[in-house]
Amino acid sequence: MRLLALALLLASGVQDSGKKVEIRGAYGDPHPFWNTGAKLNDYGVNAIFVRSQSLSPETVARARAEGCRVFAEYATLNGHYGDWVAKHPDAHPIDDSGKPAPKATWFMGVCPTNKGFREFRMNGLREMVKTLDVDGVWMDYLHWHAQFEDSYPVLLKTCFNDSCLAAFEAWSGVKVEGDTIPRKAAWIFKNAAKAWEDWRVSVLVDWAREFREIVKSLRPKALVGNFHAAWKDDDFWGARRRCLGLDFEQLAKHVDVFSPMPYHGVSGMPPGYVAEYVEWFGRRLPIQTEAGKFPQVWPIVQANDIKADVFEQVLRGGLGGKSTGVMMFALEHVARDPEKMAAMKRVYGEK
Repeated sequence: MRLLALALLLASGVQDSGKKVEIRGAYGDPHPFWNTGAKLNDYGVNAIFVRSQSLSPETVARARAEGCRVFAEYATLNGHYGDWVAKHPDAHPIDDSGKPAPKATWFMGVCPTNKGFREFRMNGLREMVKTLDVDGVWMDYLHWHAQFEDSYPVLLKTCFNDSCLAAFEAWSGVKVEGDTIPRKAAWIFKNAAKAWEDWRVSVLVDWAREFREIVKSLRPKALVGNFHAAWKDDDFWGARRRCLGLDFEQLAKHVDVFSPMPYHGVSGMPPGYVAEYVEWFGRRLPIQTEAGKFPQVWPIVQANDIKADVFEQVLRGGLGGKSTGVMMFALEHVARDPEKMAAMKRVYGEK
């Protein structure tokens, strides 16, 4: 059995380095899984990641009884929550034409410098962490308005409203020229593009800083994680930093666990990209593989709209490199497919 397991690992490109796999996770509400009569620990699952609005004390208790740690996902910069952007037009991101940025495929971003929205989300975070006995909270949608989970990403230039322009000038010391938003945006891109990029990064880092402070003040032992685009530095001409505003080195000050989202199918990539990206990420940052040391990397892989053998491949790929954990999106897709259930049990049952 040990030889078979090793052969499968090597076939998927995963090296048996002696590291300890800490998390054999599942993302999503576990009730569809429980409705099959299954128990999480019977399938090797030792952690669940659940949307905060779907998580209840009863779900936490049952998952814990089945040997699982419980992590909440918190939709940080998604303007759909509370219909905030719809009800507060001042929070709608403004593009370089001076118009409200169009909604992405299924995501409505929000202006990260909107003080009302920030208070709304941070207050919601406090209440959630007070109410639920979670082992950690994962930031989601921590990026400027865009859509990256597509074969052809939606990349937008934002935000150029008054609060963003004022905040940029105060942070950078740059006086933006122009009498209209299009002219101001054009001036920035020509004369202060790097400063603009760095400022946008700093805005997200400050969100992560406050997020971490809130979580740690209420639950000191809880981990702070981040779901993020599985893009390398040069992908789409550096769009991860330039457009999304994600700088891993700076975020690492406030993030215990990075959870890249290499959803190969929806992104138009081959299954092998999962292992490739995880290997790259482990080289890119000082990722730790020893329990209790951070930052670590626990990727989340695609489970929907793929066959069971591919699901098993990407699950193993997610455990490649310096990864000490993995999860899939989403548990409900595994629960409705006996072959995927068996694949999960195989991978998670290996020591």
